[in-house]
Amino acid sequence: MNDAGASAPAPDFEPKIIAFCCYYCAYAAADLAGAMRLQYPASIRLIEMPCSGKIEPNLLLAAFEEGADGVFVAGCLEGDCHFLRGNIRAKKRVAYVKKLLDALGIGGERLEMFNIPSSGGPRFAEISREMTERILKLGPSPLRRSTKDGTAGANSVLETVKKQ
Repeated sequence: MNDAGASAPAPDFEPKIIAFCCYYCAYAAADLAGAMRLQYPASIRLIEMPCSGKIEPNLLLAAFEEGADGVFVAGCLEGDCHFLRGNIRAKKRVAYVKKLLDALGIGGERLEMFNIPSSGGPRFAEISREMTERILKLGPSPLRRSTKDGTAGANSVLETVKKQ
């Protein structure tokens, strides 16, 4: 494991985590978590994707470049993708970018892939808490830019998604 960014975070550090969520499963699970009033960190910024297979390495890297401390991709359960193999494609791309992040000194542990069914509201909340705890231990990303409201990075990544 890479120790990049593993220094003790400032006491007021609130991680910025981008979650690229498949519309059919993971985004529905996030919606269900909200409907069930399950608590998960407000630092998670959801970006709805038509399929996790639409995630491209440059988009994942852009999230970090724009100030994300952590990123996760959430798609359908393996073998249950609405677009047949989109989640398998996403898993391979995430694994590739994790290696790039390690090579760049940012740390591959800042990126993860999860498979969540649409009925997985509790699991989505749990993953959100797990990722937040992980990023809190790692501290701010070496690429993080400070913003007043903390939304500039997420908004910029969202604009990149819309352009694709």
